[in-house]
Amino acid sequence: MIATRFATDRSLDELARRLRLLGHDVAGFGGVPLEELLELARREDRTALTLSRRHPRRFAGVRVMVLPREDLAAQVRAVAAAHEPPGPPFSRCALCNTALQRRHPFEARGEIPGRVLRRLRVALYCPSCGKWYWHGSHVDRMCDWLSETLDRRIEWPYDEPVHRA
Repeated sequence: MIATRFATDRSLDELARRLRLLGHDVAGFGGVPLEELLELARREDRTALTLSRRHPRRFAGVRVMVLPREDLAAQVRAVAAAHEPPGPPFSRCALCNTALQRRHPFEARGEIPGRVLRRLRVALYCPSCGKWYWHGSHVDRMCDWLSETLDRRIEWPYDEPVHRA
Protein backbone atom coordinates (compact mmCIF):
# COMPACT_ATOMS: atom_id res chain seq x y z
CA MET A 1 0.00 0.00 0.00
CA ILE A 2 1.09 3.56 -0.65
CA ALA A 3 0.42 6.82 1.17
CA THR A 4 -1.73 8.99 -1.07
CA ARG A 5 -3.08 12.53 -0.87
CA PHE A 6 -6.74 12.81 -1.81
CA ALA A 7 -9.18 15.41 -3.17
CA THR A 8 -12.97 15.28 -2.70
CA ASP A 9 -15.96 17.44 -3.37
CA ARG A 10 -18.79 18.29 -0.97
CA SER A 11 -20.67 15.03 -1.70
CA LEU A 12 -17.93 13.15 0.18
CA ASP A 13 -17.43 15.54 3.13
CA GLU A 14 -18.26 12.91 5.75
CA LEU A 15 -15.90 10.42 4.12
CA ALA A 16 -13.17 13.08 4.09
CA ARG A 17 -13.63 13.67 7.84
CA ARG A 18 -13.42 9.94 8.64
CA LEU A 19 -10.34 9.47 6.46
CA ARG A 20 -8.65 12.44 8.16
CA LEU A 21 -9.32 10.79 11.52
CA LEU A 22 -7.42 7.76 10.19
CA GLY A 23 -4.47 10.02 9.27
CA HIS A 24 -5.13 10.56 5.55
CA ASP A 25 -4.45 13.88 3.83
CA VAL A 26 -7.84 14.72 2.24
CA ALA A 27 -8.43 18.16 0.74
CA GLY A 28 -12.09 19.09 0.34
CA PHE A 29 -13.07 21.34 -2.54
CA GLY A 30 -16.69 22.19 -1.77
CA GLY A 31 -19.33 21.97 -4.46
CA VAL A 32 -17.03 21.97 -7.48
CA PRO A 33 -18.05 20.11 -10.65
CA LEU A 34 -16.18 16.89 -11.52
CA GLU A 35 -13.96 18.58 -14.11
CA GLU A 36 -12.80 21.19 -11.60
CA LEU A 37 -12.16 18.51 -8.96
CA LEU A 38 -10.02 16.59 -11.45
CA GLU A 39 -8.09 19.74 -12.38
CA LEU A 40 -7.43 20.53 -8.70
CA ALA A 41 -6.34 16.93 -8.11
CA ARG A 42 -3.93 17.18 -11.06
CA ARG A 43 -2.55 20.52 -9.89
CA GLU A 44 -1.97 19.31 -6.33
CA ASP A 45 -0.87 15.76 -7.26
CA ARG A 46 -3.80 14.17 -5.44
CA THR A 47 -6.04 11.21 -6.17
CA ALA A 48 -9.62 12.32 -6.77
CA LEU A 49 -12.22 10.43 -4.74
CA THR A 50 -15.59 10.45 -6.47
CA LEU A 51 -18.88 8.63 -6.86
CA SER A 52 -18.92 9.42 -10.59
CA ARG A 53 -17.86 6.79 -13.11
CA ARG A 54 -17.30 9.55 -15.68
CA HIS A 55 -13.65 10.37 -16.39
CA PRO A 56 -13.20 12.91 -19.20
CA ARG A 57 -10.34 12.06 -21.59
CA ARG A 58 -8.49 15.30 -20.97
CA PHE A 59 -8.00 14.14 -17.37
CA ALA A 60 -6.71 10.69 -18.34
CA GLY A 61 -3.48 11.25 -16.36
CA VAL A 62 -5.31 12.14 -13.13
CA ARG A 63 -5.58 9.36 -10.58
CA VAL A 64 -9.21 8.69 -9.70
CA MET A 65 -10.79 6.29 -7.24
CA VAL A 66 -14.48 5.65 -7.89
CA LEU A 67 -16.11 4.76 -4.59
CA PRO A 68 -19.09 2.53 -3.90
CA ARG A 69 -22.37 4.34 -3.36
CA GLU A 70 -23.60 1.89 -0.71
CA ASP A 71 -22.64 3.62 2.51
CA LEU A 72 -19.94 5.48 4.37
CA ALA A 73 -18.43 2.35 5.91
CA ALA A 74 -18.01 0.72 2.48
CA GLN A 75 -16.30 3.88 1.22
CA VAL A 76 -13.89 4.00 4.17
CA ARG A 77 -13.08 0.30 3.69
CA ALA A 78 -12.41 0.80 -0.03
CA VAL A 79 -9.92 3.63 0.55
CA ALA A 80 -8.25 2.00 3.57
CA ALA A 81 -7.78 -1.29 1.69
CA ALA A 82 -5.89 0.43 -1.12
CA HIS A 83 -4.05 3.27 0.62
CA GLU A 84 -1.94 3.57 3.75
CA PRO A 85 -2.38 6.85 5.67
CA PRO A 86 0.77 8.97 5.84
CA GLY A 87 0.21 9.76 9.52
CA PRO A 88 -1.19 8.10 12.64
CA PRO A 89 -4.87 8.28 13.53
CA PHE A 90 -6.01 11.69 14.75
CA SER A 91 -3.00 13.49 13.25
CA ARG A 92 -5.03 15.78 10.93
CA CYS A 93 -7.85 18.22 11.62
CA ALA A 94 -11.13 16.51 10.73
CA LEU A 95 -12.55 19.84 9.54
CA CYS A 96 -9.78 21.53 7.53
CA ASN A 97 -7.16 18.78 6.94
CA THR A 98 -4.27 20.67 8.61
CA ALA A 99 -1.66 18.61 10.47
CA LEU A 100 -2.41 18.82 14.20
CA GLN A 101 0.10 20.00 16.79
CA ARG A 102 0.57 18.28 20.14
CA ARG A 103 0.07 20.78 22.92
CA HIS A 104 0.06 20.69 26.68
CA PRO A 105 -3.57 20.78 27.86
CA PHE A 106 -2.77 23.88 29.94
CA GLU A 107 -2.56 25.80 26.64
CA ALA A 108 -6.24 25.05 25.98
CA ARG A 109 -7.52 26.89 29.07
CA GLY A 110 -10.78 28.59 28.19
CA GLU A 111 -11.21 26.42 25.09
CA ILE A 112 -11.70 23.01 26.73
CA PRO A 113 -13.91 22.61 29.84
CA GLY A 114 -11.92 22.72 33.10
CA ARG A 115 -13.16 19.30 34.27
CA VAL A 116 -11.77 17.83 31.05
CA LEU A 117 -8.49 19.75 31.23
CA ARG A 118 -7.72 18.41 34.70
CA ARG A 119 -7.60 14.82 33.46
CA LEU A 120 -5.95 15.35 30.06
CA ARG A 121 -2.36 14.40 29.37
CA VAL A 122 -2.27 15.51 25.73
CA ALA A 123 -4.30 17.92 23.62
CA LEU A 124 -4.05 18.41 19.88
CA TYR A 125 -4.47 21.80 18.25
CA CYS A 126 -5.23 22.84 14.67
CA PRO A 127 -3.20 25.97 13.91
CA SER A 128 -5.39 26.69 10.88
CA CYS A 129 -8.94 26.66 12.27
CA GLY A 130 -8.20 26.75 16.02
CA LYS A 131 -10.05 23.52 16.86
CA TRP A 132 -8.85 21.47 19.85
CA TYR A 133 -8.93 17.66 19.98
CA TRP A 134 -8.54 15.45 23.03
CA HIS A 135 -9.17 11.90 24.15
CA GLY A 136 -12.74 11.75 25.34
CA SER A 137 -15.91 9.77 24.78
CA HIS A 138 -16.30 11.27 21.29
CA VAL A 139 -12.88 9.87 20.31
CA ASP A 140 -13.75 6.50 21.84
CA ARG A 141 -16.95 6.39 19.73
CA MET A 142 -14.99 7.24 16.55
CA CYS A 143 -12.33 4.63 17.40
CA ASP A 144 -15.08 2.03 17.89
CA TRP A 145 -16.76 2.95 14.59
CA LEU A 146 -13.48 2.91 12.66
CA SER A 147 -12.36 -0.33 14.32
CA GLU A 148 -15.63 -2.07 13.50
CA THR A 149 -15.60 -0.71 9.94
CA LEU A 150 -12.02 -1.77 9.23
CA ASP A 151 -12.03 -4.94 11.34
CA ARG A 152 -8.85 -3.83 13.13
CA ARG A 153 -8.33 -1.82 16.28
CA ILE A 154 -7.94 1.96 15.85
CA GLU A 155 -6.81 3.81 18.98
CA TRP A 156 -5.96 7.31 20.14
CA PRO A 157 -2.15 7.23 19.90
CA TYR A 158 -1.28 10.22 22.12
CA ASP A 159 -1.75 9.11 25.71
CA GLU A 160 1.85 9.65 26.78
CA PRO A 161 2.50 12.95 28.59
CA VAL A 162 3.86 16.01 26.79
CA HIS A 163 7.29 17.07 28.09
CA ARG A 164 8.42 20.65 27.58
CA ALA A 165 12.13 21.52 27.59
